[in-house]
Amino acid sequence: MVTFHLREDCVARTAMNLRRGMTDRRFLELEITEWLSSKERRRQLEGEAYYDGKQAILRKKRMALDKDGELVEVKYLPNNRILNNQYAKMVDQKTNYSFGRPFSFDTENRQYAEALNAVLGAGFRRFLRAVGEGAWIGGKCWVYPYYEDRELAFRRFPADEVLPFWADADHTILDAAVHVYVIQVYDSSEKVKLVTKAEVFHGGGVDCFIREDDGRLVPDPDAASGPYTITTEPDLGPRRDNWGRIPLVCFKSSPHELPLLSRVKCLQDAYNDVLSNFANRMEEDVHSTLLVLKNYEGEDLGRFRHNLATYGAVKVRSYEGSEGGVDTLTLEVNSENYKVLLSLLKDAIIENAGGYDAKDDRMSGNPNQMNIQSMYSDIDLDANGIELEFQAAMEELLWFVKRYLANTGKGSFEGAQAKAIFDRDVLINETEVINNCKASVGILSDETIVKNHPWISDPEQELERIKREREEVGADPYQAVFLANRQRAPSAEGGESDGE
Repeated sequence: MVTFHLREDCVARTAMNLRRGMTDRRFLELEITEWLSSKERRRQLEGEAYYDGKQAILRKKRMALDKDGELVEVKYLPNNRILNNQYAKMVDQKTNYSFGRPFSFDTENRQYAEALNAVLGAGFRRFLRAVGEGAWIGGKCWVYPYYEDRELAFRRFPADEVLPFWADADHTILDAAVHVYVIQVYDSSEKVKLVTKAEVFHGGGVDCFIREDDGRLVPDPDAASGPYTITTEPDLGPRRDNWGRIPLVCFKSSPHELPLLSRVKCLQDAYNDVLSNFANRMEEDVHSTLLVLKNYEGEDLGRFRHNLATYGAVKVRSYEGSEGGVDTLTLEVNSENYKVLLSLLKDAIIENAGGYDAKDDRMSGNPNQMNIQSMYSDIDLDANGIELEFQAAMEELLWFVKRYLANTGKGSFEGAQAKAIFDRDVLINETEVINNCKASVGILSDETIVKNHPWISDPEQELERIKREREEVGADPYQAVFLANRQRAPSAEGGESDGE
C-alpha cells in the first residue's frame, strides 16, 4: 500500500479523505480519474496539439440556413482550412532565445565546475532545450534523474503526464506525484492494446500500477515497486537508494504554470479563420457574379446552373410585353481589408505571446543598440521570468548531481554553490558593443570586458589565452589601447590631451 507521509499544510481535501478512512489506493484512483479530465490537463494537451498543427480550423465547416431556419453544412461551397501556425513559431522563438545557446555554471570551485561540465555536458544542454520547449507548451515540464549503468541520466515528463501533490500553495515542496502514461502492448490475439500505467513517487520509493478501464489501480506485474535506483557495486553487490527526496524536479515557465497557448488561442484561431475565409471568397467563382434572370423558362435554379455550365446557353422568353434576358452583377473581394486584419492579428499574437518581429521597422537600415533592445523588450521580460524559474529548478537538480558524484566516488561538493547562467540568442550591433568594450579598458576588469565581448563564446578559455600572450610578450597588450584612449580623451580645458 502507498504511504504518503502528508504534511500538515497539505491540501485540506486530501487530509479530510484520509481521516475518513479512505485508503491511499482509493484516494489515488479518485484523484487520477478527476485529473485526467480536468481543465488544467486539457489546456496542456491542447497546447501540445496546437504546436503539432492540430488546431480548430481543421474542423471548420461551411454552414448556412435551410428553409426551416436551421443551420446545416453546405458541402458544395469552398471550405479551405488554411493553418498558419504563428503559435508554434512563438514557442520556437522563445525557446531558442533562452535555451538555444549553451549555458554555463558560475561557481568559485573550479573542481566542482569541471565535475558539472562532465556530468551535464552537450547532451544535457540539448535535453534542457527540450525541457524549455515543454515548459512553454505545457506551462511546466518535469525532469526525472535516475541511474543507468551506474551513470546519472535524465528523463523528461511532459506536464500532461504528471499529477503532483504539493505541500504548499506556491508549489515548491513536493509531497508525492503520479506519472500516468500510455503504452502499446499486444494481447493474446496479437492485437494492439493501449495500457495505462501509473507510477506513484513518494518518500518511500516508487509503486507501479496498471489503471483499469473502470479507474481501479492494480499492481503492475511487469514493473518492480521499491526504491528509485538500484546500483551494483563490485564488492558490495546491489545497492538500493531512495535519494532522500522525491526525484522529480519541476521546471516552470512562470509561477502561474500556464501554457503559452492560453495567451494567444483566440488570436491564432481568428488568424486561421480570416486566412481561410479569404481563400474561400477568392474561389467562389459562382458567387462572385450574380445573375439576374428575366422570364426564365423554368423555376428550378439548380437546373439553370446545370444548363449554363453544360451548354453555355440559357433559354428565356418574352412575357406580356416584357423582354426576357440575363443581367449580371459583379462583386469584388477587397483584399486590402483582409491584409490589414491579418497584419493586426499577427502583431497581436506576437505581442501577447511576448515575442518579437524580426521584420520590425526598427530593424531597417543600420539600427542602433537602443532600437534592438526596444524590439526585444517583451521577449526579454518573459526570458527573465522563465530563467529565474529554471535557475531555482537547476539548483534543486544539482542536489541530485552532488549525491551522484558522492555515491560514485567522483568528489564531495556538499557546500559548493553553482548558478546556471543562460546565454540568450539576441541580435546586437557588434560594432557598437566592441567600441564600448574598447572604451572600458582600464575602467573595468579584463574578465568583465571579455565576458561582454560579442566574439567570445568561452570567457575562461579566452582569459587563459590572454594570460599566455602576456607571458610570452612580457607586457600588457591592453596598455597601448589604454594609453591611446587617454591621449584621445578631451582635457579639462576643452582641448585634446597631450598624453603627458
